[in-house]
Amino acid sequence: MKLDSQLEKISAFSRLELLANQIVEGFISGMHKSPFHGFSSEFAEHKVYNQGESTKSIDWKLYARTDRLYSKRYEEETNLRCHLIIDNSSSMHYPKLKDGQQFFENKIGFSVLASAVLMDLLKRQRDAVGLSVYSDNYEFYAPEKGSGRHHRMLLDKLEGLLTTPATAKDTDTTTFLHQIAQKMHRRSMIILFTDMFQPGNEDALFDALQHLKHDKHKVVLFHVIDKKTELGFDFDNAPRKFIDLESGEEVNLFAENVKEEYEKRVDAYFKKVAETCIQYQIKYVPVSVDENFEKILTTYLVEKQKFG
Repeated sequence: MKLDSQLEKISAFSRLELLANQIVEGFISGMHKSPFHGFSSEFAEHKVYNQGESTKSIDWKLYARTDRLYSKRYEEETNLRCHLIIDNSSSMHYPKLKDGQQFFENKIGFSVLASAVLMDLLKRQRDAVGLSVYSDNYEFYAPEKGSGRHHRMLLDKLEGLLTTPATAKDTDTTTFLHQIAQKMHRRSMIILFTDMFQPGNEDALFDALQHLKHDKHKVVLFHVIDKKTELGFDFDNAPRKFIDLESGEEVNLFAENVKEEYEKRVDAYFKKVAETCIQYQIKYVPVSVDENFEKILTTYLVEKQKFG
C-alpha cells in the first residue's frame, strides 16, 4: 500500500465531504426558517427530579405551581431510514468532462455529490442511510445505519465512483431494483438516481419501480439527464459519429436531420416515465446536470415531512 496514493484518496474524499457540507450550509442559511433542529422527541411524562441529575430537563413551570421539582421524560421519535440508489452504468458517465470542468458536471458526478449532500442532511438529523450501486451487476450494497463510521464508509464508496476509470457497462435497472426492493424489510424512504436509459421492455422497468413501493416505502426518482444534448439534441449540423456508451454501436449522421423526430420520441418517453410515477405515487423529479442542488434538497425536505 503506497502512502502517496492513500493520501491522495483521503484528500479527494475530504473534498467531497467538504463540498457537500458547504452546499447544505448555504442552503440552510438561505432559508427564512431552518427546519433543522437536530434529533426531535415527544414529551412522554414527568418524573420526580433526583439530586445530581441534569437540570436541563426540569419543568420550571410545574415547579412554580407545585413547589416540587419534576423532570420531563421524552420519547424519541423513530429515525427516518433512507436508502440511496445510484445507477453507475456507462450512460451515467455522460457527458465526458473536458479540462477545467467540475466532476459534478456529468450525470454520475452530479448523482454522487447529490447523494453526499443528502447524506449530510441525514447525518445532521441522526437518520439512518444505506446505499446501493448497480450497473450490469449489483456493485455495492450497505444497509441503513446512522453511525459516523458508516457515514465515512459510504462517502468513501461514493468517492470511488468518481475515481474508478469508466468502463463499458450495460444497464440492468429492472433486475436490480427488484433485488433492492426485496432487501428493504422496514419502511424507508428510497431515493433513486438514474437516467432511465434501459434497453428492452419499458413495462418491466416500470414494474420494477412499482416494486420499490411495496411495504409502503416512500420513493423519490431523480431523473438525471444532460438537458442540452439528451433532451434538446443540441448539436451543430456538422457530420458526427454518435456512439452508444453501453453497446458501442456507432451511427454517422447530421444532427439536424433527426432532431425533430428525436425530440418527439424522447419527450414521449419522459412523459410516460412521469405519468407512471404519478400512477404509482412515486415522486418524480427531473434534474439536469447544469442545475444546482436546491431542487434536490427541497424535494427531500418536503418528502421527509410527508414520510410519517
